[in-house]
Amino acid sequence: MGDVTAGVESAIRTWIASGELGPGDRLPSERVLAERLGAGRTTIRQVLGKLVSEDVLSVRRGSGYYVASSRRFDSQNNPLEPWRLHGERTVYDNRWVRLSLADVEPPGVDRFEHHVVHLHRVSIAVVLDERDRVLMLWRYRFVPNKFGWELPGGIVDEGEAPRQTALREVEEETGWRPRTLEHLVTFEPMVGMVDSPHEVFVGRGADKVGEPSDVEEAGEVAWIPLSEVHRLIRKDELLGSGTLVGLLHVIAYGA
Repeated sequence: MGDVTAGVESAIRTWIASGELGPGDRLPSERVLAERLGAGRTTIRQVLGKLVSEDVLSVRRGSGYYVASSRRFDSQNNPLEPWRLHGERTVYDNRWVRLSLADVEPPGVDRFEHHVVHLHRVSIAVVLDERDRVLMLWRYRFVPNKFGWELPGGIVDEGEAPRQTALREVEEETGWRPRTLEHLVTFEPMVGMVDSPHEVFVGRGADKVGEPSDVEEAGEVAWIPLSEVHRLIRKDELLGSGTLVGLLHVIAYGA
């Protein structure tokens, strides 16, 4: 990186670090930046592109460059230390759930036992049709004692790939077979105490191949317009973190 380029990058970073430019603020135009920093437009674009790739800046087509609302944390300069794990003992175990006590030591804190609930890995599918409708199930869940809409999904069997689980669960629960499924996001629904990775997949198109075969997970099958999701959220009719994460991700970023 040349001296001019490095100087441009340092100047923009200084404006942000000093608070001269805060989160959400718009940067001056490329022309103004070039004049103010004594650099060519090509150099300015190169630096802006680099800062966008690092999530320091965001770009809005037709509007310009903005300071990102939340910048990527620099893990290389992370001053925090992880907790030390001295061991873990099982308190309860069956085919569905394992409860354990972990012997942990946070930095600067005495050791103590922390409950950990180990559940299975789960796969969930957002299946859309050509009319931007999503395949969902209306179900009753006895734990919260309520009815609501859910995306199809279920536990990943031993030796089964998460994508195959998602394909299988959609067909078993709805009678529809997705034409494609691609990985969307992996998340933990309750990261402080529960270990249960959720894999969310998204696909376009499905073919009706029969009736639902999973009686225990049966519910009313329907294609719900994505435009209805916000209304369903307000009515508290969406069940489960996987359903919320999958639908909101698709609405925010597309499929």
